[in-house]
This record gives sequence, C-alpha cells and structure tokens, in this order.
Amino acid sequence: MEIGIKGSYSHRVTEEQLASRVGSGLVAVFATPMMIAGIEKTAAESVQPYVGEGKTTVGTRVDVTHEAATPCGMEVRFETELTEISANGKLLTFKVAAYDAAGLIGQGMHQRAIVATERFESRAQEKRNNA
Repeated sequence: MEIGIKGSYSHRVTEEQLASRVGSGLVAVFATPMMIAGIEKTAAESVQPYVGEGKTTVGTRVDVTHEAATPCGMEVRFETELTEISANGKLLTFKVAAYDAAGLIGQGMHQRAIVATERFESRAQEKRNNA
C-alpha cells in the first residue's frame, strides 16, 4: 500500500438519506451522517485491495465539515486520498471531500485501522457475551 491511493464514489440522494428521515435534524436535505457514511465507504473500498487476505479496515476517526445542503434527488460524489500510513502500517489517514452538482458540500480527514476481520468480529461478540 502506498500514499496517494484515491477513491471516488457517487450516488443520488434518496428520501431515506435525508436528515428528517435519519434523525439528525428536521430538514429535508442530505444528512450529515449519510455524508460521513459515503466518505467511509469510499475510503474503505479504495484500500481494501491492498490490506491483505482476511483483513479489512474499520473507521476510527472522522473530522469533517458539512458546508452546504444538498436536496433529495441530487447526485453527490465522494473523493478520498490516502495521505498518511502510520509507522506500524496499521493506521491510515485520508483527505476527504464531498460534492454535489453545485460544488463542495463537505471536507476533512478520516482515519481507518487495518484489522483481522475474524478476530475483530469475535472480540465484538465476546463483549456482548460478557456484558
């Protein structure tokens, strides 16, 4: 894996993704949590081919602004770029941005950690069983 890996993903905003539908506000515009989900999806998919068999990435940090509202039916595009890999190779930092047809709607930074999928899921289940 190398710094500079880019990802891009686009989709049309649906009613199910509006702030008034997901509980993040009362307005009928693209919800911030849905923008973050698009950013995470794009970053995760961009590096998945490089993480190795039996491994995946999980989100550990999101620091973004949501700068402009997007109405239902408009297409949004997410772009990510891997800008840093930690010394141990397990923490990935991305520059991220989201756009609609009118321009930039959000931007910032996102971090993901490389984990062993089965071990990660097993630990999560143990947490529930021990609670």
